Amino acid sequence: MTSDSPSRQPRRPYRPRALSSPSAAEDVVFNDILSMLGEQLGHRAQSVVDPRTGRRKLKNVTFEFETDARAVHNFAGPSGYSLASNWFTRLLAQLLVANGVTKSQICVFLFVAGGQTPGTGIAEYTQQEITDGLNEIATKKPGARLITRPTVNRAVNKLCEYRWLEQAGNGRIRLNVTLWFQGTSAAQHEVLDEIKARYPEDADPGALFPHQIGPEIVHHQQEFDLSPDLGESQPQTSVRRKRRTG
Repeated sequence: MTSDSPSRQPRRPYRPRALSSPSAAEDVVFNDILSMLGEQLGHRAQSVVDPRTGRRKLKNVTFEFETDARAVHNFAGPSGYSLASNWFTRLLAQLLVANGVTKSQICVFLFVAGGQTPGTGIAEYTQQEITDGLNEIATKKPGARLITRPTVNRAVNKLCEYRWLEQAGNGRIRLNVTLWFQGTSAAQHEVLDEIKARYPEDADPGALFPHQIGPEIVHHQQEFDLSPDLGESQPQTSVRRKRRTG
């Protein structure tokens, strides 16, 4: 008697099993998490139901930043304020002590610097207007000495040699904006680009306005020759340029 092996049942083809939709309890938890996240971020998260799956999906999250209120500068007078190079402001004091510049030159420069049109580096002053402006308080004081227009003219010419100022024509004076400027950094760079564009491409910028800031005493170095063969008739502090050979 032969025993027959049990017949095998044919396998059912594998089909992906559809996942059940989230229960109401799970949906509530999901919404609570979104709401809590949205509240912590400063905005309620908006969600919608995806019609293909029946599940909620995050639509967007918006970040809102509170404006940081910063205090503004407080300066006297209605003319606003300018930015100045710390190196240059110290240099002004040093030059005055060393008699490297005259009082009239300092007065003219400061008056022009305080009257520039914002964002341009230009002060629209004639020399007569500078003269009248500088004398405004002195004229109210009996016996006070006034600055004259020829003195202002000489000061302006000297300041142009120093490259602190530059004549811009038609009663306009350009300030060296690397020393003193009223305006933003972007406006300053625009002014510097305009100045650079008017020079030939092969020009050395270091030798032109607004570089090589004077007066000469700022960059002048003296070397004293203290050799013993100096005669008694020569002052011991006489200056002679001497190239170092060793």
